[in-house]
Amino acid sequence: MENIKYFHKPTISESLGNGWFTTKKYFLWLFLAVVVCAIVNGPNIQHTMKNQPWNGNWHEMFTPAFATLGIAFALLAIVSLAMFFLVRPVIFYGADMMFVQAVRDQKPDLQLLFKGFKMNYLNIILSNLIKTIILAIGFVMLLIPGILFACRLAFVSYLVMDKDLDPIRAIEESWRLTKGYGWTIFGLGILSFFICIIGLAMLIVGIFPAIILINSTFASLYQSILTHKENNSLY
Repeated sequence: MENIKYFHKPTISESLGNGWFTTKKYFLWLFLAVVVCAIVNGPNIQHTMKNQPWNGNWHEMFTPAFATLGIAFALLAIVSLAMFFLVRPVIFYGADMMFVQAVRDQKPDLQLLFKGFKMNYLNIILSNLIKTIILAIGFVMLLIPGILFACRLAFVSYLVMDKDLDPIRAIEESWRLTKGYGWTIFGLGILSFFICIIGLAMLIVGIFPAIILINSTFASLYQSILTHKENNSLY
């Protein structure tokens, strides 16, 4: 991090305020990042399957037409899983780094959305996979451990992209970086829920500015905690 002066305190109010400032100043670039992420998310397979015209007669499963349909959905499921684990993380991690750039008052680089396919690809995929497994274990155990893991691993994507850390190191550093800020991150997560509700209430299209604001706020919190701990030689 070179020539970056960041004076915001690692609090919800100051992170939200700087997130709002960042959203207004770099709205177009961040809007494009959010749109690309939304496209990559794609359609929901379960929703598509639920809307298929099947009247519940099990003997239809053995007809050639139904078998072909089943194969098609199986292939779609495989492609969707591949997109989720092999493509989606690259786009989303790149978008997270764009928000960090905006928070640092640097013009976001749209190429970051795809740069991970050429550089740092393995670290992105593995860190996302490991984080997903940890969160899944946490939520399967009980809800509280899952929430704790989600808060403490909130900065993994930033650290992989910003500090070029390997998966294990990124998880360790996120855990250390968020020490003492778990309630702040949790509170920001609760606030984000209500921001999304307000965005949806604004004729649905308001969800895009809401998502931009949320991501800008989390990036602001990451940067403020990072700066605070670096200045105090704790990181």
